Amino acid sequence: MTAFAAVLVCCLLLVPTKVGASAGRRPAPRPPVALTASPAHVSLRGSGRTTVRIANVGTSAVVVDVTRAGFALDLRGRPEIVPRAPSRAAVRWLTLRPRRLALRPGQSGSLTIRSKLPARAEPGDHDALVLMTTRPVRAKGLSVRMRIGVVVVVRAPGAIMRRLEPRSLRLRRSSRSGSVLELLLVNRGNVTELVERSQVDVSLVRQGTVIASLRPEPRELRPRTRGVVQLAYRGSVRGWVTARVRIVVGREALRRSFRIRL
Repeated sequence: MTAFAAVLVCCLLLVPTKVGASAGRRPAPRPPVALTASPAHVSLRGSGRTTVRIANVGTSAVVVDVTRAGFALDLRGRPEIVPRAPSRAAVRWLTLRPRRLALRPGQSGSLTIRSKLPARAEPGDHDALVLMTTRPVRAKGLSVRMRIGVVVVVRAPGAIMRRLEPRSLRLRRSSRSGSVLELLLVNRGNVTELVERSQVDVSLVRQGTVIASLRPEPRELRPRTRGVVQLAYRGSVRGWVTARVRIVVGREALRRSFRIRL
């Protein structure tokens, strides 16, 4: 599950994922409202269907409403629900069955997602978010609800174009994370790119000598959007350097240089 494809949890109640190793420690109690979805990211080629398993791992019975929504990634890759679906969204292409699930504690149910491509669909990746929202449950005098999301990517047939371009590079200093280089990339292709560490290399050069070679934190970049990849710099060199950027997409490598001050 990637950052781009992560389950969106819109409440503060989280399901415990592990128990401490100390002898005699009791497992943390389960929250009253908790859902899981598996898988959290699905891909469909053209018109097709898939099934997602929704499980109630909380202690209260819940009624879950299923809806469609558009979503976007901010510059640093954090997902967010958007009121208006982006131009390349697949929201209207999806049919969901059922639209409501009633689940007892420990019970799970199946959600079927179908895609139907319109005529002359633009080739490449189109995405949407399937939201599952519980109706309010009373717990200790509070009204509690939870929302999770499953990212759906529909690939329309046709010519696939992959093209990542570096736009700018800047240094950001933080008291928490130290010095971070932020490389702004533009995805001019028509498919979602998973920008991995092996694809991007930034070499910092001073007077012909490489003083550091940096790799980014992985992230996804949707078609026709831009986003920042972050590269931590922990060196001691300060002052002006040349940053040589190398990006590999498929069999092609793109190179660009920037002057930055550390």
